[in-house]
Amino acid sequence: MAKPIYDITPFTLIDYPDKTACIIWFAGCNMRCVYCYNPDIVLGKGKMSFEDVCLFLQKRKNLLDGVVLSGGECTMHKHLKEFIMQIKSMGFLVKIDTNGSNPALMRLLIQEELVDYVSLDFKAPPHLFKEITQSDLYKPFEETLDILSGAALPFEVRTTVHSGLLQKSDLHEMISYLYGKNYKHIFYIQQHINNTRTLGNLAASDNDLDSAMFADELLEVVVRN
Repeated sequence: MAKPIYDITPFTLIDYPDKTACIIWFAGCNMRCVYCYNPDIVLGKGKMSFEDVCLFLQKRKNLLDGVVLSGGECTMHKHLKEFIMQIKSMGFLVKIDTNGSNPALMRLLIQEELVDYVSLDFKAPPHLFKEITQSDLYKPFEETLDILSGAALPFEVRTTVHSGLLQKSDLHEMISYLYGKNYKHIFYIQQHINNTRTLGNLAASDNDLDSAMFADELLEVVVRN
């Protein structure tokens, strides 16, 4: 049987807001974002089973607050719901990092109170989405955003920016779109990490953005470096 997990980051203070956590990296993704700096995870095969991860988590009970399910794309994987149920039974909070491509699963996890926080990647506006992600998954992303916006669940929307792919005008368009969707939270802009291998073998990004540039926008925007 194929193993779903590529690796585990045993401790993080920055990936789950205000919580101590570990990160479970799921192998594989249904997008091929050209700026992605996790090509080994996206293209690689899993090395660990759910059972392996549960054994690890048993040793972290009362030491960590939460578990971040990331990737790759964790919502692609079969039996994710059952895996999360095991994590929750050990007393951990669960955060999901997702590209929004599986709205049906997201709706189910929210209904059954199996997720505590979500980071939703807003890859690009519609006219650039296919070029950047190499996928036709914009409509599922929109549906996932609508589900999250209608739920009483903490979540954030974030965008990774490479200056060769997204211009400031594109970001303004994305901010206006989120405002029109009644998004009430902070919109996080993450500048691309240079000097890393990417799926698209991109040149370095200018990384000249800062939060002050977006002070007059309709939403609160925070640039993460």
